[in-house]
Amino acid sequence: MFDTLKRRSIIPGFGLTMGFTLFYLCLLVLIPLSVLLLKLTAMTWQQYWEIITDVRVLAAFRVSFTTALFAAVINAVFGLMIAWVLVRYQFLGKKIIDGIVDLPFALPTAVAGISLTAIYAENGWMGALLHKIGFQVAFTQVGITLALVFIGIPYVVRTVQPILHELEKDIEEAAVSLGAYRWRTFHAVIFPELFPALLTGFALAFSRGLGEYGSVVFISGNMPMKTEIVPLLIMTKLEQFDYTGAIAIATTMLVISFLLLLLINYIQWQSTKKTLRH
Repeated sequence: MFDTLKRRSIIPGFGLTMGFTLFYLCLLVLIPLSVLLLKLTAMTWQQYWEIITDVRVLAAFRVSFTTALFAAVINAVFGLMIAWVLVRYQFLGKKIIDGIVDLPFALPTAVAGISLTAIYAENGWMGALLHKIGFQVAFTQVGITLALVFIGIPYVVRTVQPILHELEKDIEEAAVSLGAYRWRTFHAVIFPELFPALLTGFALAFSRGLGEYGSVVFISGNMPMKTEIVPLLIMTKLEQFDYTGAIAIATTMLVISFLLLLLINYIQWQSTKKTLRH
């Protein structure tokens, strides 16, 4: 019994740190979300249903979730590639590229949105070239996806990098020595170890994309039914003093996002459990 208590008190100040953690969660997370849900109870079910089934609201949900999902998938693929290059290869300018990956973390999202719009608009450098072949990026859902890729890719890279650093190359060399081709070695040996971290990066990029506003508001064009995202619609409702509509939309977004993240976390837990068994 004494040894058990002693092991539990290895970290000094556990009670204080645990209390601060609970205080932080309650003050900054649980209480604001509880107030939002409490405000929702002030309206009837019919009022709530009419708001969230409005054609404009449904279109905004479709745009937000579709673009965030596509951007997260792109980030998962190319984020893994970038992390692989940064960990497995040595080349000139590696530290510079490694630092540039974190640029979306430090850069104000509005600046990113303005920059992307200036480049990909019809009179922009890239936009003019793409316009000649009949392809438009700015003020379309493609532009929204591009902005979400820009702000989301660091989450995947920084989540996968530590796992790649910890992977033992001896296992890969053993697989190769047994006759496994490169793709089979990656698919059967490396990827199962990376999948939980890659899924975490995907979830972070996806959730960030759902709530992103600054980098999207400029390049999207904010056209209702076409390129209007949910955060912008909520802001529009607030500017019109339609607090009931804003609360209903925000709460629905919160619940859907929470359920999706819960599903992703469950898949990640199952994947980690399966990996540990092997």
